[in-house]
Amino acid sequence: MIYPDVLQKLINFFKKLPGVGEKSAERMALATIALPEKDIEEMAKVIVDAKQNLHPCRICGHLTEKDICNICADESRDKNLICVIEDYRSVFSFEKVGNYKGVYHVLNGLISPMESIGPEDINISSLVDRVNNLKNPELILALKSSVEGETTTLYIKKIFENKDVTISRLSYGIPMGAEIDYLDIITLDKALEDRKRISE
Repeated sequence: MIYPDVLQKLINFFKKLPGVGEKSAERMALATIALPEKDIEEMAKVIVDAKQNLHPCRICGHLTEKDICNICADESRDKNLICVIEDYRSVFSFEKVGNYKGVYHVLNGLISPMESIGPEDINISSLVDRVNNLKNPELILALKSSVEGETTTLYIKKIFENKDVTISRLSYGIPMGAEIDYLDIITLDKALEDRKRISE
């Protein structure tokens, strides 16, 4: 081991972040310890505050410090237009596009029989409750093109097939298996605009 134990521990923590390899973790760790001590203390406080104070919105499941997130609380949003996504990271991606005026519903996962994840393990029941209180809603299924995404899409379509609910999905300009939060703004904007109806 070429690094002191405490520095190696810091490197190992950075490596836990998605997309961070050995070299990047080393650079981040070395840059961190080079910061002034007051900045380190502030960074540590911000991380702890974020972990302790952020929680799912009571309505949609998006991250918020309050009971209801700022998107659900925004009266200018179209509450009948719900974009259904896998996790809260996708909300930030769509919001960067800037053109979507509806609201969101975060599933916090996808149905995956191989991993013993069923409909009861993700945030579907609250979606049903939301839709039941709306008139002529549209669900935009913005789930990744994978076996799990398709399974979840089919399940949601089945739930609402005999109800007055329009179900659409993002257009297939999105690469197979792509993560929504890694797509560029132009691709996301086009996918929303060209969404396809999958339920009558």
